[in-house]
Amino acid sequence: MAELYEIKKDAERVILVGVQMSEQDDTAESLEELRELAKTAGAETLDIIVQNRESVHPGTYIGKGKMEEVAARIRELEADGIICDDELSPAQMKNLENYLDCKVMDRTMLILDIFAQHAVTREGKIQVELAQLKYRQTRLIGMHGALSRLGGGIGTRGPGESRLETDRRLIRSRIAQLGRELAEVKKNREVARNLRSKSPTPVFAIVGYTNAGKSTLLNYLTQAGVLSEDMLFATLDPTTRNLKLASGEEILLTDTVGFIRKLPHHLVDAFRSTLEEAKYSDMILHVVDASNDDAEKQIHVVYETLRRLEILDKPVITVFNKQDRIPGGRTIKDLKAERTVKLSAKTGEGVQELLSVIEELLAERKILIEKVFGYQEAGKIQKIRKFGQLLEEEYREDGIYVKAYVPKEVFCAL
Repeated sequence: MAELYEIKKDAERVILVGVQMSEQDDTAESLEELRELAKTAGAETLDIIVQNRESVHPGTYIGKGKMEEVAARIRELEADGIICDDELSPAQMKNLENYLDCKVMDRTMLILDIFAQHAVTREGKIQVELAQLKYRQTRLIGMHGALSRLGGGIGTRGPGESRLETDRRLIRSRIAQLGRELAEVKKNREVARNLRSKSPTPVFAIVGYTNAGKSTLLNYLTQAGVLSEDMLFATLDPTTRNLKLASGEEILLTDTVGFIRKLPHHLVDAFRSTLEEAKYSDMILHVVDASNDDAEKQIHVVYETLRRLEILDKPVITVFNKQDRIPGGRTIKDLKAERTVKLSAKTGEGVQELLSVIEELLAERKILIEKVFGYQEAGKIQKIRKFGQLLEEEYREDGIYVKAYVPKEVFCAL
């Protein structure tokens, strides 16, 4: 019979541990981000310990001397456990648990736990649980001891569950079942995507580093009502909303899950169908937290993630968000973007400039037509209004004269 581990209600007290392998490493920024991740998961960070070494220890992640230092700090601060800033191998996790006699987690477990808390839709919950189970499948030996010793909490949460199943056969069976359910959900997503592809309505995928303000921007533009909080991974499930531009043309905006450095491959694989919303879009709105000191590295992470998803052929509009938080004189560049805009999605400053840029780029991708339509073809003019940009309209004896920019698909149907 499977053992049950109840979730602990009190905030867990943890020590963060990282390895810096060169002076050029962004270890300090990564650990600060890990602190924010821990906070989002409901843990309190008591201390941060870094070891400088040429490479991580293959058996214990950190060296013996540093393990003694960590063990002493755990006793001194009465910490519940440690969180390592990299993904640990099963051997590293087991050896650290045995030596430190406490709960050991890694960055991947932490991110999976946060995703488990924030998954709302059926697809999101399936994707999270599938990623969790695949991760745990190779780590059942070693995790069992620590979890039975410390109870639940971070790393043991799942959508709608408060236990960790330790039987390999049952986990394999559950993975197979979730795989079938996800395939069905993916099929429905592809049907919806195919319907959208047959429509001339342009699709903009909103991508960006987690907490860059993607949901805030979507809410401001469309009143979508998406959860928007100042924390990492506040929203997880994608949202698509319609936006009518000043020209009368309509576009679709699709919010996607936030990117992060060291994004676990379990999540990239599990959320591929969600992330691929960007792959099937017409353009990409890349939202950057311009107030973040690490903004340039975050831009690099986003482009690297897009490269992993083979999304490199889309025009990009980069939005330097959170201008209301930036002291004067600071400049960030994105040389890969087709256009850049500075704005604050919170206050609305600069949003009109973004909308103008969107209309300009859409116009560049359209064909200019000048044509007289018979009065019996009035329905075609309505189509031009919806999917194109109507410049002139004049009612004449022989019909309706129209000058407009229209997408190629609409032009071919006129």
